[in-house]
Amino acid sequence: MAMAPHPDRTGEVSSPAREMLEPGYQRLFRTGALRARADEARRHMEACDLCPNRCGVNRRAVKVGATCQTYERARVHAAFPHHGEEDVLRGRAGSGTIFFSSCNLRCVYCQNWEISWRGEGELVSDADLAEMMLGLQRQGCHNVNLVSPSHVVAQVLGALCIAAERGLEVPLVWNSGGFDSLEALRVLDGVVDVYMPDVKYSDSEVGRRCSHVQGYAEVSRAAVQEMHRQVGDLVLDARGLAVRGLIVRHLVLPSGLAGTEEVMRFLAEAVSPRTWVNLMDQYRPCYRAGDVEALARRPTSEELRAALQAARRHGLARLDPGGIA
Repeated sequence: MAMAPHPDRTGEVSSPAREMLEPGYQRLFRTGALRARADEARRHMEACDLCPNRCGVNRRAVKVGATCQTYERARVHAAFPHHGEEDVLRGRAGSGTIFFSSCNLRCVYCQNWEISWRGEGELVSDADLAEMMLGLQRQGCHNVNLVSPSHVVAQVLGALCIAAERGLEVPLVWNSGGFDSLEALRVLDGVVDVYMPDVKYSDSEVGRRCSHVQGYAEVSRAAVQEMHRQVGDLVLDARGLAVRGLIVRHLVLPSGLAGTEEVMRFLAEAVSPRTWVNLMDQYRPCYRAGDVEALARRPTSEELRAALQAARRHGLARLDPGGIA
């Protein structure tokens, strides 16, 4: 088995180690461990605790999760090369995004509410999902980027077993809302190459009001720490593309709702000062944002500048160039 590469000071993989790097799921597939993980995740679905909502529904008995409204088959809205993701993911050929329908969060301001709340999309089998992954690789995408996958852990693992056998070999990106359970992350240990969670709020009461979930701050903090334990700081290859590690997205909300100062402190002190952070400035009132009065406007330029200053004040220097600058 190839040894894991060691990043140099810039976060790039050194030349000899770069050739040995391969997706984690391929290593697990060769040993049979990937199939065991997929089977374990399916068993979790019988009293589902694969996300922190822990609704306990038997999703294998054609019953839907209480929040995610998804049962044994995943529903996919779209799969395509995405050129609007972070530079370290999209490169020249795009990030191979698969947008899963529904979500384990209910963010009142969701910009993709037709997908996350209404669940628009098509039901797919594990084999269908595997073919989507392989199709994105054939189109030259630099990775497979799973968007809102926290409620379809078992389906993703089942599809990976098929895709790995058929030659999938690009990094796997877990692009979640940050509301991931430790049970699910432990099943994913060694499978995911790049974790890219949101850290939406530092205060769980804000999470309850804005995303209709309990304990968001505590859950997301534990999840991000576990993600970092698994993959470490972000590592780039010679092309500047992410091959392994953690990327954190943080959307700056108006009126300080996101608790940006505390989020930046947490990342710097409890995760790593070398955490790659995308401070995002694209919030705008969407869907049911009017349910929370403070969400009825965009952040001001002063609020955006304060977010950037908070990141710098806490020593976070690896800020994504596509974010607030």
